[in-house]
Amino acid sequence: MGRKALFFDVDGTLLSEVTHTVPDSAVKALSASRQAGNLVFINSGRTYSFLKDIENTVGCDGILCGCGTCVVERGKVVFQHRIDKEKGREIRKAMVGYGFDGILESTEGLYMRKQRSWIRPLNALRDEVARKGLLTDSRWEDENLEFDKFCVFADKGSDREGFFSFLSPDIQVIDRGDDFYECVPAGYTKATAIAWVLKHYGLEKKDAYVFGDSSNDLAMFAYADNAVLMHDHDKVLEPYATFVTKRVEEDGIAWAMQELGLTL
Repeated sequence: MGRKALFFDVDGTLLSEVTHTVPDSAVKALSASRQAGNLVFINSGRTYSFLKDIENTVGCDGILCGCGTCVVERGKVVFQHRIDKEKGREIRKAMVGYGFDGILESTEGLYMRKQRSWIRPLNALRDEVARKGLLTDSRWEDENLEFDKFCVFADKGSDREGFFSFLSPDIQVIDRGDDFYECVPAGYTKATAIAWVLKHYGLEKKDAYVFGDSSNDLAMFAYADNAVLMHDHDKVLEPYATFVTKRVEEDGIAWAMQELGLTL
């Protein structure tokens, strides 16, 4: 049926949010698909520094990082967009000024303020990335720090209207629920990264298959002709799904790929 390009979200799609592992069945299915001549890509909201564990677990042809802001092929950055340094300084000042706290994400590392936050979920994330050796909090104050995107946490004291108005129109805000917001430079999405890859490899949109579960997968679901939706998912994706599979823990990735003839 010709060469296909497969694009996989990570959290809740490849990576189980129950076991915090990638099922062996998924690893084997992706390997079988590549052996059949298809291309396999990770397409994540995470930046490259936060994807090394997945890269070491799952064999792939490339990684699309930071909601379309970076493409890595065989360990080499082949496309990247970064937030302007001056804009980055303004964002950090406004973030705290409007009552938010967050994490700056770049290809090289993840950056947080030196002091622990008053927002508990952010501290939990700090502890997680610190355990993985990914946190470089001392660089938050660096005037020349460059980053690709950022995420913020809010609480009852946060001025959402004010901060989001400040970010517009340069930054797109994705509401991930539970007072958590993913902030990406306007014009960059998981779909724009897919379009770049398809052009790079001389493939058509009909040759792309996307796999996802959450609201930050909306752009690639709206873009792709073939959209595989995980059993546990954000309902915003349902109008665009062409195939619904089982839960991650029920070998949903492997089952979908087999049903769609992507592992032959």
